[in-house]
Amino acid sequence: MSSHREAPEIAKDPVADSSDLYAFVSPDKRDTVTLIANYVPLQLPSGGPNFFEFGDDVRYEIHIDNDGDGRPDVTYRFEFTTEITNPNSFLYNTGPIDSLDSRNWNRRQFYSLTRVADGREHRLAHKLQCPPCNVGPLSTPKYADLVRQATYSLSTGERVFAGQRADGFFVDLGAIFDLGTLRPFQQLHVAGKKIFKAEGEPVNATDRMNVHSIAVQVPMERVRRRASRYGAGDRASVIGVWTSASRRQVRVLGDRGAADTSTGPFTQVSRLGNPLFNEVVVPMSKKDLWNSLPPSEDKRFAPFVEQPELAALLPALYPDVFPNLDKLNKTKKARADLVAILLTGVPAGLIDGFTNTTGDVQADMLRLNTAIPPTRRPDRFGVLGGDLAGFPNGRRVGDDVVSIALRAIAGVTVPLVDKTFRPDAAAAAVTPGLSAADVTAPFLGNFPYLGTPYDGFNNPSAAS
Repeated sequence: MSSHREAPEIAKDPVADSSDLYAFVSPDKRDTVTLIANYVPLQLPSGGPNFFEFGDDVRYEIHIDNDGDGRPDVTYRFEFTTEITNPNSFLYNTGPIDSLDSRNWNRRQFYSLTRVADGREHRLAHKLQCPPCNVGPLSTPKYADLVRQATYSLSTGERVFAGQRADGFFVDLGAIFDLGTLRPFQQLHVAGKKIFKAEGEPVNATDRMNVHSIAVQVPMERVRRRASRYGAGDRASVIGVWTSASRRQVRVLGDRGAADTSTGPFTQVSRLGNPLFNEVVVPMSKKDLWNSLPPSEDKRFAPFVEQPELAALLPALYPDVFPNLDKLNKTKKARADLVAILLTGVPAGLIDGFTNTTGDVQADMLRLNTAIPPTRRPDRFGVLGGDLAGFPNGRRVGDDVVSIALRAIAGVTVPLVDKTFRPDAAAAAVTPGLSAADVTAPFLGNFPYLGTPYDGFNNPSAAS
């Protein structure tokens, strides 16, 4: 959760496992859109001597759909290669790494960046360098300097970074998957009745863990489609975003220590659009299938959005707390509100001053209306909190996507499509009880926005 180990097969392949995706209008550069995709989830900081890295045999891509068909119109493709400086050393580094060309650094990763648009591939950069992993205060004493050196501004207008970052996702994972336990929610009184008492405070299960991020900041005109394509102005500013990882279809294991080889066409093994979609909407038997398909095929998963399993579980787990949701569930009416949020975007007229619809094609994508500027004081509940620049209008690093999704499933968004429905009092209070303040590594105010990765020397702290 958000998409950490969300399907049986990709859980065995963390190098290709997409864990989080973000898409937002850059708050410090408002004529650009920032796209961030995280991979290699649940990294413990003390990862030596073999520190975490991208896969040289994986093709990582961030896709942009700007005409509403659930297929990519623009793709940013990242492909990596690894080089060893001293083949006779077992060490990642033999002294402090104070620059990207330090002789003390033994294992380096480089990448090429290709932009695919209108059926043509354009190589934007070749052999850009990733920073090292954040080993510790002696090995990487000025880590922020290394990140600055590994952040590139391209002549085509993009800004790009690929490397280790702190995992910014926050969730009380152990509680939620213990039969939907919501610790702070269970302390509430609803209609004068105390719900249940759960022991302990919420715990951010992904705190002090790292990921590997690919991030690109793109000028608006490089992602938008001209308004004439639609014949209407509103949708011209809306884009759909998802990320994917692909591997060659054939892998041949090397004999007696020889390197493995991969051949054949690339096939998709992982993808991610909206947070939690494959995690809690798609059933177990179809999760691996979902990872292999493009968003344009997501109509086949629409029934699980229209009648989500979690919506039925909430009244069962919390008796007498969600009576209105329970009645709605029993009518078997399709949840048109969730279909709009997750599969088509919210059409104009449902929320004052807001739309992020991409049309009728049902596809799991982060939908971002690039015409909506960032807010000076972001609300972590995004659109539900009156902040139209937040999730589900794209996704910012500080958005509380778990609480937003839970509240939507609990019925808060049903009145958008059914004015007669009254959400249960508890629906607007559902939360795991965590926020961006529960992430130890603070987010940055500028690109690449995710915090400095945790180093192995200080995490866990000596005091613990």
